[in-house]
Amino acid sequence: MTEGLLPGDIDTLAARVIAENRAADRVIATAESCTGGLVAGALTEIPGSSAVLDRGFVTYSNSAKMEMLGVASDIIETFGAVSIACVWAMAQGALQRSNADVAVAISGVAGPGGGTDLKPVGTVVFARAYRNQRGEEEGELKHFEGGGDPDKVRAVIRHQATLAALELLLPQSD
Repeated sequence: MTEGLLPGDIDTLAARVIAENRAADRVIATAESCTGGLVAGALTEIPGSSAVLDRGFVTYSNSAKMEMLGVASDIIETFGAVSIACVWAMAQGALQRSNADVAVAISGVAGPGGGTDLKPVGTVVFARAYRNQRGEEEGELKHFEGGGDPDKVRAVIRHQATLAALELLLPQSD
């Protein structure tokens, strides 16, 4: 058996996301910053993913978030790109610009530099939004540890963020 492009835990979870969303007849979209398309890439590794994944937006720069997803400049200026407000706007923008039923958005500080006292390296924010959703927005801030090797901090944080985003794409049992 040949090894996949991505680590086994990501492949396994991506396969679950595709299978469970296909069974739920749900279409998904991603809006990614710090993961740089890893979530969409993991999903497209799975045969049959075209029945579930509508599109993925890689909006690494602030201007891309504004141009591609319609994130308001005041959100980025007031709260920053690594904020619940920004990822919520990213998720909403992904829904508005796709045929998806659910979208997940990710933004964070993958390191090894770029962190601040308020948003240290490993700070990653996530949002999940549903088409025609009523009620409160869903957002979460997580802090991932980069492990002991400073040369692998970025890879470890992006790996953990990819897994967390895939988890958010699993249909929720009510």
